[in-house]
Order: sequence, then C-alpha cells, then structure tokens
Amino acid sequence: MSEHNIDSLFIAPDSTIEDAIKCIDGNQDGIALVVDSERRLIGTVVDGDIRRAMLAHIDLKSPVTVILERKPALYQKPISAPVNTSRDTLVELMREKYVRHIPLINEAGQVVDLFHINDLMEMSPGLLPVQAVVMAGGFGTRLRPLTEETPKPMLPIGDRPLMERTIGLLRKSGIRKINVTTHFLPEKIREHFGDGSGFDVELSYVNEETPLGTAGGVSLIDPPDTPLLVMNGDLLTDVNFREMYAYHQEQGAVLTVAVRRYEFTVPYGVVESQDGFVTHLSEKPSFGFFVNAGIYLLEPAAFHRIPKHQHTNMTDVIDQLVAEGLKVACFPIREYWLDIGQHADYAKAQADVKDGKVGV
Repeated sequence: MSEHNIDSLFIAPDSTIEDAIKCIDGNQDGIALVVDSERRLIGTVVDGDIRRAMLAHIDLKSPVTVILERKPALYQKPISAPVNTSRDTLVELMREKYVRHIPLINEAGQVVDLFHINDLMEMSPGLLPVQAVVMAGGFGTRLRPLTEETPKPMLPIGDRPLMERTIGLLRKSGIRKINVTTHFLPEKIREHFGDGSGFDVELSYVNEETPLGTAGGVSLIDPPDTPLLVMNGDLLTDVNFREMYAYHQEQGAVLTVAVRRYEFTVPYGVVESQDGFVTHLSEKPSFGFFVNAGIYLLEPAAFHRIPKHQHTNMTDVIDQLVAEGLKVACFPIREYWLDIGQHADYAKAQADVKDGKVGV
C-alpha cells in the first residue's frame, strides 16, 4: 500500500469549505478528512462534494459541516475500515459504496492511514480512458490583427502557443489521444505539432471545409468507443479533467458540460413597482449565473447524436439529450478559466501566466 501523509489530509470541524478546498488541492490524495481533536473521523470531503455545493450556490466561506449535512443518507456516516482490513475487502467495499478513498481506523478509533484507488497500482494515476477533441478552427475575428496570419489557438501565451498549454494539460491529465479540428490556417497548427510525438501525445487532424459549429466538427472524427472530452481551442485553463471524468461517472451522465460562475452587477439602482408605486429598491444589485465554459465530456451515445457534416452546436446536442430524458450533468469549474475572445482577454491571459495564476 502506498504511503500517505495522513496529517496533511486533516481539517477541523470548524473549518470552512474554502479550507477543505485548500486541503484537497494541497495533497496528492484528493480528499479532506474532517476529524476531531483526537483524530477521530467525523466526515470526508472530496472534489465532487465541493462542486455540488457550488451548484447549490453555497457560500464557500460556510462551515465544512454544511457539506457533511448535505450528503445522501448512504454517506451520512463516513465510509471507513479497520487498519488491518485486507486489500481484497477494501476493494470490494469501494465497489459497493462507489468511493475512491477509505480512511483506515485503529482500535482507538483514530484515523491512521488511507486506502486510495491508486494504491491498487502502487503508482501515480495512469491514463484516463478518454480521448480529446480540441476545436481549433475559428477565425478569431475579434482578435485581429493578431489573428490575420495566426490561428487563435496558436497565439503565444507567455513562452509558447495557447494550444501547446492545452495539450500539456491534457497530457498531464492522462489523455494521450487528441483530435484537432481545424479550418482557418490549418497548416500552421500541423507544422507546429506534427503527429504529437514531440509532445508525448498522439495527434490526429480533421479539417472542416466549411465551419460546422461547436459540435459539427466533432462528427468528423472516427466514432469513439470511450468517453470524449471536447473543448474549445481558445480556452486558457487548468481544470482538473480527472475530477471531471470522475464526476461524470458518478452522475451517470451521457454528457457533462463544464460551467463557470458569472457575476453581473447592475450599475444602477433597480426599482421594482406595482400599479405605479415603488415596492422595492435595490442599489446596484448583483446576479449570478452558471455559464457554458466550452468543455464537454460525451459518452459515445451522445457522440452518435451529432449529425454528420452538418452545422451543429453543442447546445443543440444538449437540448436533444435533455428532450429525450437523458442525464446531462453540470460540472462547475473552480480552477482558473479564461475564454480568450477579445484583446482584453488576451492581455489578461499574458499577465496571469506571468504572475503564475494558471498552472499550465
């Protein structure tokens, strides 16, 4: 069994959700263990719990106990096992309870170790059973003149092109097979990346003779027999694709769309009225929405609903799946994410990379 720095996983019951995020991001195991002063287990918090709290609009400054109280009945009592439990029994418990971590408890009731699904391999996480599609065919009209002779995904961000950062993130996530859809100046992309071997990935290209929308180009690749991660080529992000894949599986979704919280403040006092009389006045109120972040995880069944060689947007595919009563999940992004659509976005991307705000 791999060694775990168990103390680095502990947080106190009076910790906030933000504290749990820092704990999860700061260790290699992807879990925070809520324990009392005697190291007795009170509950567990994993990445999916954080993202479900975000979807429920829970303030991340709230106590972590809010997440524990929201857990389904099956998980109200944390899943754990005695420290001397056999590996086979632990694996069976993982399968039965659909968990990736099992805290191990000694005779005094204290947490002394952790069994992680990666311990089955006695190594770092391996490859994901996922292939990717990077949509790199746009004209980048709003970024002209920068994009007059350069495809938008090839614009330099810091010391290398944006798309090189994207491919690096996919590789880091355990995704090696990557398809690239092209249209505008495709040779610039092919000349830089070739077959991908220089970047330790396997690259394939499909060219859209005419723009086919945010989903139509995906239909041109060979039909996948594994989930397909599709992302826009103009995104700068360090989203945890491993967690997105795990979340997608947990939700039992045919398609998962990544979403980003967007806040909008009305720059005026908003007046509400009825029958000509003021009922309420809000001074510069703020509103929050989840917006499409341009990253999708599709099961083969969702892929097969994309019409071949037709202009189709991913929103059309999602609408069809929802109309059919199939599960389409939302995966809220809490990591760095920036859509580089305009000059101001490009300048921000440069500054953020220089300041170390993005991890790719």
